[in-house]
Amino acid sequence: MRAVVASGTGGPEVLSVAEVPDVQPGPGEVLIAVAAAGLNRADLLQRQGFYPPPPGASEVIGMECSGTVAALGEGVTGWAVGEEVCALLAGGGYASLVAVPAGQVMPVPAGVDLVTAAAIPEVAATVWSNVFMVAGLQPDETLLVHGGAGGIGTFAIQLAHHLGARVLTTGGTPEKLAFCADLGADVTINYRDEDFVAVTQEAGGADVILDNMGASYLGRNVHALATEGRLVIIGMQGGTTGELDISALLRKRGAVVATTLRARPSEEKAAICASVVEHVWPLVADGSVRPIVHGTMALEQVAEAHALMESGEHTGKILLTL
Repeated sequence: MRAVVASGTGGPEVLSVAEVPDVQPGPGEVLIAVAAAGLNRADLLQRQGFYPPPPGASEVIGMECSGTVAALGEGVTGWAVGEEVCALLAGGGYASLVAVPAGQVMPVPAGVDLVTAAAIPEVAATVWSNVFMVAGLQPDETLLVHGGAGGIGTFAIQLAHHLGARVLTTGGTPEKLAFCADLGADVTINYRDEDFVAVTQEAGGADVILDNMGASYLGRNVHALATEGRLVIIGMQGGTTGELDISALLRKRGAVVATTLRARPSEEKAAICASVVEHVWPLVADGSVRPIVHGTMALEQVAEAHALMESGEHTGKILLTL
């Protein structure tokens, strides 16, 4: 099979495509012939040597894909060879074949083409599990999304808006902020020349903050929370070590939660995927929430795709096609 391999850790230039031995499905796994794979920030960290795959997972980069069922491992029911699916992965997506625990395989939502479906699993599972299952965002509450023009941000804006929340988001250019507003953001904040804390406080504070920055935003996020607000940290683009003002958090009776999806046991990921299919897939099928794809590139263009993601010039998801 074809797969992206790395000559070492470093920049995008360490990535290339090579022929490697085919993977086979183990008990409880589904083998997928990959049509497309989505890029995620975690992929860049893995390439740089900062985010290794969980024990037992494929060393090949790639945390989501779409494709067709190629074979079923022992004990797998509910799927048939040839069915179109998408999947949440612990690794292995940048390849022509990937073996996935059956509980992390999902049907392609109605009305979505097979390639575009690769843009959905990671963002849908991340947003639904963190904003709704963990933070419990309710209708008429306020959500602040950092990086609203990215894959996770564009999905979070749409989903929260459709479910009745007020949405604030940050972005770095007027064009990206206008795009976020078209998706349903009520307030847009240019982080280059506006103070998101002041804007959010003027709006009454955020009941939930979805944060991909980590350390550099920690203190400011706490100040932006409403009373009984919940800060959910899902990334570390701004570093890993920050200072937390406990007194400010106590005054707000706030909560800070840091979560990862990739390292969770497969049983937990299966439960999240099942909840996503139940609650989110119907909204994708009827067009209320749509995957935003910046563009597609061939698997052999993986280095170029990583460079594009690092530049921050994209809006929505970047996909590698096979």
